[in-house]
Amino acid sequence: MNNIYISFFIAFSIIFIGSTLFDPLPYSWILKISPLAVLVTISLPHAQTTKHKLFIAGLVFSSFGDIFLDVNRSQFFIYGLGSFLTAHIFYMICFAPLSNIFSSSNPQFKSQLLATLGFLVFGLVMFSYIRPGLGELFLPVLIYMSVLMLMGVFALLSKKSNLWLILGGVSFIISDSIIGIDKFYLPIPNAGILIMLSYYFAQFSLVRGMFFVTRDST
Repeated sequence: MNNIYISFFIAFSIIFIGSTLFDPLPYSWILKISPLAVLVTISLPHAQTTKHKLFIAGLVFSSFGDIFLDVNRSQFFIYGLGSFLTAHIFYMICFAPLSNIFSSSNPQFKSQLLATLGFLVFGLVMFSYIRPGLGELFLPVLIYMSVLMLMGVFALLSKKSNLWLILGGVSFIISDSIIGIDKFYLPIPNAGILIMLSYYFAQFSLVRGMFFVTRDST
């Protein structure tokens, strides 16, 4: 990956995260999606397949989600949720095909099975904590969390899986888990900073794992 673009990504991420410590700036959503705009710019020249293009579409839908949640999180929360849900579906399509986890000839059979069970157990535990506070959002959040966990599993089990894809999937789950706990269960100090740090790292890792793992050393 081009170090100049990485520097821009890091700089824009720090600027937006730093801005959250103060009163919301007018059009702060522009700052929020700037790191993703850098990732799209990095990725476009390498989008040689349909799956690569779908992955970039996932980044664009993530940007829509960022905009909805930044403009008015309470009013547009469901639209943000839908945007990120769409992004995760695109990501999962891009991670296919998956390795055969149930084949005993798979050298990573045990580790992949345990990790997959870990994702599913974590999702169930997390949902059990936030369920009482969901109200009318019960079904949308249940669907979203299910797809989120599947995205993490797909990143793990993909035949093109690598360290960066796995880190991206795990970091996305961490970011959204902090959102869920903070919004529906118990306020977390400096939640916004933790959410955005893990979120930006997740998107960066997914892009690197999808487009650049064969070019760079992991």
